[in-house]
Amino acid sequence: MPGLIGKKIGMTSLFDENGKNLPCTVIEAGPCVVSQVKTTETDGYNAIQIAYGDRSEKNVAQQQIGHFKKAGVPVKHRIIEVDGFDNEVKLGDEVSVDIFIEGEFVDVTGTSKGKGFQGVVKRHGFGGVGQSTHGQHNRLRAPGSIGAGSDPSRVFKGMKMAGRMGGARTMIENLRVIKVDKENNLLVVKGSVPGAKNSYVIITK
Repeated sequence: MPGLIGKKIGMTSLFDENGKNLPCTVIEAGPCVVSQVKTTETDGYNAIQIAYGDRSEKNVAQQQIGHFKKAGVPVKHRIIEVDGFDNEVKLGDEVSVDIFIEGEFVDVTGTSKGKGFQGVVKRHGFGGVGQSTHGQHNRLRAPGSIGAGSDPSRVFKGMKMAGRMGGARTMIENLRVIKVDKENNLLVVKGSVPGAKNSYVIITK
């Protein structure tokens, strides 16, 4: 699906035509440059490689520098492959936020905020065990039983337990596009998107 690489700016709120206050996320979507055009003849499939975010050449491997020089574009920070563009794009072309239309739905992929080691109540939404009175000591936020003793005498794989939370690749689906600002390359979507401020995200139709 066609898409763009962007950067999460932050959250705000906008009023719709009915006067309802909508929580929104502002994303700097592009502009991205086409760094490679893959075809069935050369690569076995059709796709467009787009790049975003300026980067110093001293922090990039020589192979990547050569790849960008071959395309005639400056060295970039992020690269992804997309397909399905309506218009034919060529090497070095710029893809901007105008590929999106207000009112349509998009998927946003990013790396969620790392929360560190968390218990089952925060990590998996457990309700806790027992009640807070009648002699309850320290088991309110405990996970409860994690398996039977005699049979099978082990804990099954995949059991929801405490552990590290966040810092993983996450996709939020079907976010409605509230506003498209072509002059400033800004995209405003309803709801939240994964990641901290200034983190990179991928927006796909």
